[in-house]
Amino acid sequence: MRPSQRLLLTATVIAILSLAVVAIPALPVETIPVAWALLAAAILFDLLATPGAKRFTLDAPATREIFVGETAGLRFRLVPRRENGPAAGTALARLAWPLGLNGPAEFALAPENRTAVADIEVTGARRGNFALEEVAILRRSRLKLLDMVASYPCPTRLVVVPNVRAITSGDIDVQIATEAFGSRAALSRGEGSEFHQLRDFVAGMDSRTIDYKRSARHGALVAREMRAEKNHNIVLALDNGHLMREEIAGLAKIDHMINSALALGWAGIQGGDLVGLFAFDARPRLYLPPGGGRRAFAQLRARAAELSYRAIETNHTLAMTHLGQRLSRRSLVVVFSDFVDTTTAELLVENVQVLNRHHVVVFVSIRDPLIVAYQRHAAEDLGAVAAAVAAAGLERERRLVLERLARIGVFVIDTDPGGITARLVSTYLTIKARELI
Repeated sequence: MRPSQRLLLTATVIAILSLAVVAIPALPVETIPVAWALLAAAILFDLLATPGAKRFTLDAPATREIFVGETAGLRFRLVPRRENGPAAGTALARLAWPLGLNGPAEFALAPENRTAVADIEVTGARRGNFALEEVAILRRSRLKLLDMVASYPCPTRLVVVPNVRAITSGDIDVQIATEAFGSRAALSRGEGSEFHQLRDFVAGMDSRTIDYKRSARHGALVAREMRAEKNHNIVLALDNGHLMREEIAGLAKIDHMINSALALGWAGIQGGDLVGLFAFDARPRLYLPPGGGRRAFAQLRARAAELSYRAIETNHTLAMTHLGQRLSRRSLVVVFSDFVDTTTAELLVENVQVLNRHHVVVFVSIRDPLIVAYQRHAAEDLGAVAAAVAAAGLERERRLVLERLARIGVFVIDTDPGGITARLVSTYLTIKARELI
């Protein structure tokens, strides 16, 4: 409980009148004690007439999941404990959001029947399991002379998980369905390396598909129908070093990478392949062997969500060497990483080149929109010119490194955050159709 602005203003006016009476003897002295007495009586009446905090309870949202980078609505209700209890009226709530959640620090609860209700929106900026713990509620007294402040426990937990909206919306399934039943499927069935079935040879088919031994046995021409091989190993290698903590488009780079990696993982599992996870920074942190089926994807998603935000430098040499020793068969390795200086880039290229000798490597990085903006921004002073020149230099060095990776046979994906998933899944389908794994 604390005095409201109305009470402070009233007390200030009475205090000024008291000083005026002392300064001007002609004014009636008797009115001052009466004014203070009336104010004290009003405060006492207001205190007794206002229901206490224990007569209400806070109805908070249940524990729920939020995709990282997305916004969810929460409803808070201040409810009387008893059915015939006093109405809650208008109230003001304050909430200290944990680091990783963005929401209004202060919001109003509007009267609704006998309760007070507030609908707010919260954005998950970082992955994690966050507890709200408590909410401070401020209610005005009947005469609005007092502010009744109380803290109510809030059992709500908000679990911010990787964004799999591309999967739940069906976009990935559409691409895989096109692969399985569209024109790509016709090519993979006709030009694959894995035997699919025998069928009668008809005019117009490639004569090289005729199986002469079985044709002699059946007394008619029989053709071998092939299809693209399945059950390939796909390893999602996630760099979790300090460079991946940089925020682009409201999210850390590692979150953009995890979202795209899970989309590719789902596409791979739906396409009949085995998907694993490898996370590294200064040293290898996590290795999940490739597996298939929806249970494997659930495990993949859970382990990716547990990756913490680390502030240490990445050791690509140790990570790529360790991964190469782990892989016992030719695999598709998707490296999600980034670089800034030429020294880091040189080590990265050397180790990716070693890995690319025995496996198919896809290198994924995020293009920084800020560098592009510096180059396109009209320079109005020498500082802006220097920034544009520096940005152009960084962009040129980055392009040279990516071109070098492409020359050694690595598939390079360098695009804005919103375009990674589509490019990545398309590249995977191309590699699979060409049977490079």
